[in-house]
Amino acid sequence: MQLRSNYLPKDFIETRQGLIFAVVDPVVEQGHVLCFLRYVRENGVCRKHDTAAANAYLTDRYPQYLYHSTRLDARLHAVPVAEISRHYQPEAVLKTLPAMSRPDAVVAGLSKLLALLQTQSVDPNALGITGSVLISAQNANSDIDLVCYERAVFNQCRVAVQNLIETGRLQQLNDEDWQASYRRRGCALSFPEYLWHEQRKANKAIIDGRKFDLSLVLTTPAKSYGSVKKLGKTVIQCRISDDQYGFDFPAEFSTDHATITAIVSYTATYNGQARVGEWVEACGTLEQDAQGLLRMVIGSDREAQGEYLKVIPDHA
Repeated sequence: MQLRSNYLPKDFIETRQGLIFAVVDPVVEQGHVLCFLRYVRENGVCRKHDTAAANAYLTDRYPQYLYHSTRLDARLHAVPVAEISRHYQPEAVLKTLPAMSRPDAVVAGLSKLLALLQTQSVDPNALGITGSVLISAQNANSDIDLVCYERAVFNQCRVAVQNLIETGRLQQLNDEDWQASYRRRGCALSFPEYLWHEQRKANKAIIDGRKFDLSLVLTTPAKSYGSVKKLGKTVIQCRISDDQYGFDFPAEFSTDHATITAIVSYTATYNGQARVGEWVEACGTLEQDAQGLLRMVIGSDREAQGEYLKVIPDHA
């Protein structure tokens, strides 16, 4: 199977030290792939790290992978291309899973999900698998993280999920599932706010008692971002004027704000968060590009602590 030579968000890369990073930006910057440490392979076992633990681990053992992107004016992780020992590509790995002779419960659930999506005319060749399954690190409690590489296919999957729920072949998340998802996210919204936004996105459901998520990654990003300068945190209220890139990575929502042209989110919590015509409140970091345009960015780190985007339902 021919692999891509480029790097996309949701790909994983591994170094010879057994450090496994999630790619977060398609641009190779000065020979470095921008990423965040997600797993460390020790004695054949992959141990997951959240952002704080990952930063502490790299600071202590491998500070060469701590990186400041001058283009994004952001601190994150980066691996020189020459030091990548393995490149995990979601679409390539997904194609190998049906050949497994003894799939575990997670892979079996994924195979069943793919079969159901095909009954809704979804093309499996436009899909990939990321998260723990991508590196064979799944366990009995793992979710299924499905990636769509075409916008039309992503939207088709969302409609398919709704149809499959209505016919009883998939299930909606129950309150316990939503509470668990909320705790994992650790976002700045209250649980009722989080639930209201999530339940209308149609990008999550349950198959055989296991949660799965749909995300969109375009092989050619719809938007490209040049160098920016960060200007500090701010809070705004405004109306969304365009949401066509609301599920992209990063998600972008154009606004009617007098000076801030767009709200951009690098954290999945706020993908699809708002729709055209809705009033929102957003807290994030103000950035200015080389042309002087201003945008707000949510998700300077993976958890986006204290940052948020939420609809103001009763705004007049």
